[in-house]
Amino acid sequence: MDKNIVAGKAKQVEGRAKDIAGVVADDPAMQIEGKAKRAAGKVQEEFGKAKDAVRTEAQRAEARRANRA
Repeated sequence: MDKNIVAGKAKQVEGRAKDIAGVVADDPAMQIEGKAKRAAGKVQEEFGKAKDAVRTEAQRAEARRANRA
């Protein structure tokens, strides 16, 4: 698993907590920061998933080449 997946999920959790804290504190700016952090975390997670997919496909291609040789 790519480190960006884990870091992205952690960022999403932090953002959700900040969003909830903003609701409780009636602080719209804090809510916006939380939502932005959640979105950034989702992007980072998806980036990590894409890297994993590329890495997996490259390993499969390498294995196919090795089997032909």
